[in-house]
Amino acid sequence: MTPKEEAFLALSKGLIKNLEMRGMEGHYFDNSAALCSYLKETLPENAVISWGGSMSVEESGVMALLHSGKYALIDRSEAKTPAQAREYYSRIVLADYYFMSTNAITMDGELVNIDGNGNRLACLMQGPSHVCLVVGRNKVSTTLEDAIHRVRNIAAPANVKRLHKQTPCGAGGRCGDCFSPDCICSHTVITRRSGHPGRIQVFLVNEDLGY
Repeated sequence: MTPKEEAFLALSKGLIKNLEMRGMEGHYFDNSAALCSYLKETLPENAVISWGGSMSVEESGVMALLHSGKYALIDRSEAKTPAQAREYYSRIVLADYYFMSTNAITMDGELVNIDGNGNRLACLMQGPSHVCLVVGRNKVSTTLEDAIHRVRNIAAPANVKRLHKQTPCGAGGRCGDCFSPDCICSHTVITRRSGHPGRIQVFLVNEDLGY
């Protein structure tokens, strides 16, 4: 294990305790392969599963695992019309499991997310029975202020490029506090605790994942 990996392992122990204090479950994994093995063993067959847009879920191999398993998947990308998209969203909120990441997480265990449409954040706050967050070590920030800065100036510009949006942060690499039609920063949600103990599970992976 490298010094960087050892440092995150040590940090994760305190972070898991802070998550528990906030009504959330924290789980540590040495790598993405260990996470996928855990999910393969614990996710029940025929579970209704959906997800929000997340490079962490993709890069970790979790998305491939979901598509290869015996699960009932709800894939909102299959919607062809706005009416179909609305119908998909209504089904997603009743899913057994919802996979996503978090844009940032503080060492105190607060989740920080900024979203364009808000569907991902809506499911985080209420709806699916279990919300599973795949979180790489690069998402950890010292304070709440640092976490918000990270989302706006690191995650958002990268996601704008990925989604081929035209915004000031995409052009300049830092937040322009814009009201662009392509802005992906419409809603900011800080999750300081879960009102349903254990509903939110945070999978801390000792790798850099996503933006």
